[in-house]
Amino acid sequence: MRVLVVDDQPTMRRIVMRMVQKLGITDCAEAADGEDALRLLEETEIDLIITDWSMPGMSGLDFVRTLRTREATRTIPVIMVTSCGGEDDVIAAMQAGVANYVVKPFTQATIMERIGAVVNRMGGAADSSRAASR
Repeated sequence: MRVLVVDDQPTMRRIVMRMVQKLGITDCAEAADGEDALRLLEETEIDLIITDWSMPGMSGLDFVRTLRTREATRTIPVIMVTSCGGEDDVIAAMQAGVANYVVKPFTQATIMERIGAVVNRMGGAADSSRAASR
């Protein structure tokens, strides 16, 4: 399984990537913004995206909306990590196609639970045999 972490803050990318790795998912890529992520997605197969909402240029919400218009990325599950925790924000993210939502500040247990829930919905695709086949 390959995970893409999209956040304009390098420290936040590292934190999220470490949490993903603690779930046993070691194949991680990163991007500093939505446009960077879209370029990477043209070259690399990704199974799960974890993105921030508030980024310069293309917001995380616009990034997700763009993903959903492209055949190759339409079905990739996305977890939105953001400080935007209002009900309208959650609804907008879900309508855009986000699979799960994490509000900052978050605990390691919270984000790991959200990642685990998405991975489980994907059929446990994080097993080592699939990762080894790449």
